[in-house]
Amino acid sequence: MNKVRIGIIGIGNMGSAHSKSILDGNIPRMELGAVCDIEPSKLSWAKENLPGVPQFQQYEDLLDSGLVDAVLIATPHYLHPVIAVKAFQKGLHVLTEKPAGVYTAQVEEMNEAAKASGKVFGIMYNQRTNPLFQKMRQIIKEGKLGELKRCVWIITNWYRTQTYYDSGTWRATWDGEGGGVLINQCPHNLDLWQWIFGMPNRVRGFCHYGKWHDIEVEDDVTAYAEYPNGATAVFITTTGEYPGTNRLEISGDRGKLVWEQGKLTFWELDEPERKLCFESKEGFAHPEVSVHEIQPEGEETAHNGILKNFTEAILDGAELLAPGYEGINGLTISNAIHLSDWTNDWVELPIDKELYKRLLDERRATSRHKDHVVSEISDLRGTYNSRWDVR
Repeated sequence: MNKVRIGIIGIGNMGSAHSKSILDGNIPRMELGAVCDIEPSKLSWAKENLPGVPQFQQYEDLLDSGLVDAVLIATPHYLHPVIAVKAFQKGLHVLTEKPAGVYTAQVEEMNEAAKASGKVFGIMYNQRTNPLFQKMRQIIKEGKLGELKRCVWIITNWYRTQTYYDSGTWRATWDGEGGGVLINQCPHNLDLWQWIFGMPNRVRGFCHYGKWHDIEVEDDVTAYAEYPNGATAVFITTTGEYPGTNRLEISGDRGKLVWEQGKLTFWELDEPERKLCFESKEGFAHPEVSVHEIQPEGEETAHNGILKNFTEAILDGAELLAPGYEGINGLTISNAIHLSDWTNDWVELPIDKELYKRLLDERRATSRHKDHVVSEISDLRGTYNSRWDVR
């Protein structure tokens, strides 16, 4: 095989953008083999904008078509593991949009199916291609920040209007989406949190549901997490604040890293703070510090970078930057925040997945069903939009 024929299942906002990018030849050795969507209007869009590309209304027909070697799943969240499992069983490689799923029990089944298939399994964690996030991770992994102390991420620039939430029957409902800002906007942040800083061992979460919009799911969240070594993390997010902030700060006993406004700064101590704290004879002593503005090594390749890496993994055996198996990590944190709020208590990791599923199903049972789309988003379909600009 010298090229990858990919089928895209779900051609809404992200699926349509991926389709056009692949059709335009942006991904070497990848071609658009087919697209699929249950919405006739989206297939009409595909007919006009993706000339000559075979279309399917049912994803099972695409999987059985013989026209694709791999699929990219860009459907509503609950369907990600369902379709992935069936694709693996058909012997296809799988790249799924984020999140990996809505609840961890479902994602565990997907991971097992991937393992049994032996096929390449990736997830669209495109922010892992950002060279500054890669550098933060490298500095920590190399021990240059020393013993980790604290991670604080204020990510409040996910502003959304009511029109956004009214643009899909599945949006902002427990039964259709499985959550709000945590499951829709923040999977990238939650993934980077654990990818760079590591997984916590317990979480306390506080969620506000429909605080800023007419929705039933969370649109304002504050979470606190603890680590076995005593480190802590704070995560604050919302879709109802403007202008917002996007600031990631990580502290260790050898200094501090701050990512904000596309810049990474490293305050590097000349000796460990813990050493000076207990050895110094002065009450107001402090380590000497050098300040470095870290320059990116390479360019951020975003969605196309993940698609290119996925292609190279299939054809050349390249290592995946974002393995699909790791999608469960950020989702575990998301589930833990919800579960903590629902039970008004700390949640230990790994979470009680049966309890989470039961409480989620209770919310799904009373979820408000939208029979039709109230409004259309005119500025998203077929294009990639920056969701990380600091405003």
